Amino acid sequence: MSPRPPDFPSVPPPPAPFFSVIVPCCDVEPYLPECLASLLEQPFADWECLLVVEESRDGTLGLARDRAAADPRFRVFTGPRTGSCSVPRNRGIEEARGRYAVFLDGDDTLVPGSLARVAAAIAARPGADLYPCRMKVRDETDGRGEPDRDNYPPGFSGELAGPEATRMAYTFRRFPCPMLQLTVFRRGYLLEQGLRCLPGHRRQDSEFAPRALYLARRVVPLHEPLYVYRIRPGSVSTLSGGTGYYHEDYAAILGSLMAFHERMRRSPGFDPSVSRLWARHWLTWLTYYWFSPRAIRETPRQRRRETLAKAFPGGFGAFDALLRASTRGRRIAGWHVKLFLRHPRLAWWTDLFFRRFYYPLGDLRDRFRAVR
Repeated sequence: MSPRPPDFPSVPPPPAPFFSVIVPCCDVEPYLPECLASLLEQPFADWECLLVVEESRDGTLGLARDRAAADPRFRVFTGPRTGSCSVPRNRGIEEARGRYAVFLDGDDTLVPGSLARVAAAIAARPGADLYPCRMKVRDETDGRGEPDRDNYPPGFSGELAGPEATRMAYTFRRFPCPMLQLTVFRRGYLLEQGLRCLPGHRRQDSEFAPRALYLARRVVPLHEPLYVYRIRPGSVSTLSGGTGYYHEDYAAILGSLMAFHERMRRSPGFDPSVSRLWARHWLTWLTYYWFSPRAIRETPRQRRRETLAKAFPGGFGAFDALLRASTRGRRIAGWHVKLFLRHPRLAWWTDLFFRRFYYPLGDLRDRFRAVR
């Protein structure tokens, strides 16, 4: 009989940090020191930082590793180049250990002192899934200033369920800006709902945000300035090469969102008013990116047909459900979208409809409403 091994005292795991700051990085060597300094200079120090570095052509990875060697709160993860923040953000969600997740891009910064203020606000009203904050914009492309971005009325200090938060955000801002970087997420909520960014696509916030907001049980808008968003030459957002640049991405985003709507509308207690808001927003994307006068002028018809078809991998069932929640004008536009895809020889008519009727009549309607 072998001797019994000695008993060793169990070592409890280290306490979870309050925040996990997830930083996707790729070719941001000139900006990463400022980004990390904005975190290190926060008076609130109960955080970890996950630097998820995609294959870079500059010294981004070296900077990340140097920082991790100097401070154990930093951890570095690497991966192949994918062209968007989606995969690094997803990796960060999976590897994080904190109670709340903050998403910070490697070329942006945090507002000084913001983590302390946000942590105090969360402690005063704990347990929500989402804590939307405010974003400051730093535009380095033309020098024009922009106001802070906030998706909720400044005077609102209550709590909302996800559908209520969706209605308020879409009412306050007709087209609310992507909320991922504006929002502090309870990390357990992201894991419970399996919320991840759509891999391999740019503008992924536009797909992630509606799902994350609608599914939340409690949303507490804080209005605290948290994030400084840098608009700079050479970033993924500013490298757009015209209206067709994001067609592949928006087709995948729209396809995912229409499928999400199809699932949610069949769930108990679904509010049809949410369908109307989503229909207005998502169908406006579709018509603008594929059928606005500029899109028709700049992107060949065959290219638009090929990319738009990718939004309907399973047919038009989910699209039809969204159209039924929309206005008559958008339903007519939707009929022309299907004509455009189903009958290539008549695609010219769809272009003519949008260029000569749909957009001119919409402009007249907007001018009439402005006069009234």
